[in-house]
Amino acid sequence: MMHEGYLALDVTFHISRFTERANMAVRQIVKIDEELCDGCGACVIPCAEGAIVLVDGKAKVVHEALCDGAGFCIPVCPTGALSIEAREAPDFDEAEAEALMHERGQTYITQRCFNCATGEDKAHLVPLRHQGQSLWVCTRCLPTLIHG
Repeated sequence: MMHEGYLALDVTFHISRFTERANMAVRQIVKIDEELCDGCGACVIPCAEGAIVLVDGKAKVVHEALCDGAGFCIPVCPTGALSIEAREAPDFDEAEAEALMHERGQTYITQRCFNCATGEDKAHLVPLRHQGQSLWVCTRCLPTLIHG
């Protein structure tokens, strides 16, 4: 389990840095089911943009403009609390996300192929979206998934 103090950046500070200039549009964004979330923090590291932090023992999307909707946080959640939904949200703020990534520094979690569990230390992995899920697949398993 990850420590909340380590992961919970000064949320108030970061949210206050945003202005209300964001345009609203329907787009894909991460949704976290608070009842399913056990607060393990596994989703925080794959969220390179820093949209997800632990707040009061639960994962939260602290500012929607930081969520790019890629969903790389989804497959690491052990309880299935994360999903992608299409809804009205502020436009993704790439400049602010990059500034926060630079400030936060490099974070890393080893990924595994969803099909064979081979780690990225043994094979190349690529992201894959399938039936609403964001997954990692190794290049050995990918041809079988494409061609059957």
